[in-house]
Amino acid sequence: MLSVVCSEMCANLIIFFLFLSQAYQDGSLQKLLGDNQITEPYEYDLIIIGGGSGGLACSKEAAALGKKVMVLDYVVPTPLGTSWGLGGTCVNVGCIPKKLMHQAALLGQALQDSRKFGWQYEEQVKHNWEVMVEAVQNYIGSLNWGYRVSLREKSVTYLNSYGEFVEPHKIKATNRKGQVTYHTAETFVLATGERPRYLGIPGDKEFCITSDDLFSLPYCPGKTLVVGASYVALECAGFLAGLGLDVTVMVRSILLRGFDQEMAEKVGAYMETHGTEENLTLYFSCIKLLHLILGNIGLQTIGVKINEKNGKVPVNDEEQTNVPYVYAIGDILDGKLELTPVAIQAGRLLAQRLYGGSSKKCDYINVPTTVFTPLEYGSCGYPEEKAIEEYGKQNLEVYHTLFWPLEWTVPGRDNNTCYAKIICNKQDNNRVIGLHILGPNAGEVTQGFAAAIKCGLTKELLDETIGIHPTCAEVFTTMDITKASGQDITQKGC
Repeated sequence: MLSVVCSEMCANLIIFFLFLSQAYQDGSLQKLLGDNQITEPYEYDLIIIGGGSGGLACSKEAAALGKKVMVLDYVVPTPLGTSWGLGGTCVNVGCIPKKLMHQAALLGQALQDSRKFGWQYEEQVKHNWEVMVEAVQNYIGSLNWGYRVSLREKSVTYLNSYGEFVEPHKIKATNRKGQVTYHTAETFVLATGERPRYLGIPGDKEFCITSDDLFSLPYCPGKTLVVGASYVALECAGFLAGLGLDVTVMVRSILLRGFDQEMAEKVGAYMETHGTEENLTLYFSCIKLLHLILGNIGLQTIGVKINEKNGKVPVNDEEQTNVPYVYAIGDILDGKLELTPVAIQAGRLLAQRLYGGSSKKCDYINVPTTVFTPLEYGSCGYPEEKAIEEYGKQNLEVYHTLFWPLEWTVPGRDNNTCYAKIICNKQDNNRVIGLHILGPNAGEVTQGFAAAIKCGLTKELLDETIGIHPTCAEVFTTMDITKASGQDITQKGC
């Protein structure tokens, strides 16, 4: 009998100590004890780990609401040694340089078209990679400086240091010289973003680069193999091909996972036609996962849960992790969109909820975005596959059309290549729940319609809207053929 009692007592003690350990990690033990272990108030109201778009937006909003804020930002150099300044992926190795190099490629196409419009030139036209990179990097440098000035004007403390949790509410910050400081805060926001990962095969770091290196590469890459089929991979392949380089894309399974697959297939078909060779039979891919920086910032020390399959952080609908005083925004969120404007919106709204009395949450569904492939793909709302899964095919009506941009008629290129469709919910007054367009300036087109979708746009309202002629965007005001009808959607003119 005594041994049974002892065993039960041991089991209860083990459970009790496990409870204490978890309570200490998530900070609830300190609250139960009245924070007696902390003899001084927290140094900051909010510390944000990550100086990308989301982190900067959150920090400035919190500071504007009267809070004492610190931002830590540290870029672990790539194996090639590439590093960059404040502003995160979008500014330094993402949206900004990508769009500018995409524009460089479009200018090459415009030069070809210009002869048909009467432009005559004798000299040989060629592209200079070094001049382009220098111009792009100079612009990025001006943005880096602007962000630092903006933080200083908002009285946000900025440290170019690597942050790591060492105990609840406390982090260690290590700068490039190895100097260490410690800081405490009541609340933390994880905004570390994502980094590409190498293949994990012999020679990958010696003979491969990632998008982190490409935009500042001091020499033209020449013949290039792009491994992967994400929007990053296809955009890079697209502008490299547009600059006249020989490009091959390796695709493990499908293009643009998570996007509408009908649109993705059309993107791929256009790229194949216009000089980017696709090899769809190879079975390995450059997997874009979280860089190890996230795994090494001490989240396990304070008990923050991570999805072991993809390295991302699960949060609730208010971006709160399982540890109450730790939040997360941006690309590191599990199951959320990896887009800069989404991170910015989420960061601002989070600060407003924490410190401004707001209850508004980020909308992760009606989000407009554009893939800047040679033929741009813009979308807002549900992909068709996701809409069918969510609402049932019988409850949807899909209107679609091919179209020919007027600018392309004189050069005589690519008729019946551009495509647009809307997905409507028949059970809700034919409300538009998905809008997709493949064509020039797709981003500019999509942005305007995104506001209308947020306002509850219906097919009837689109039909009542007068289009601007001749534009690509007007196709959404004239669609009258449904997929279900099976009618021909090819166009004879613009």
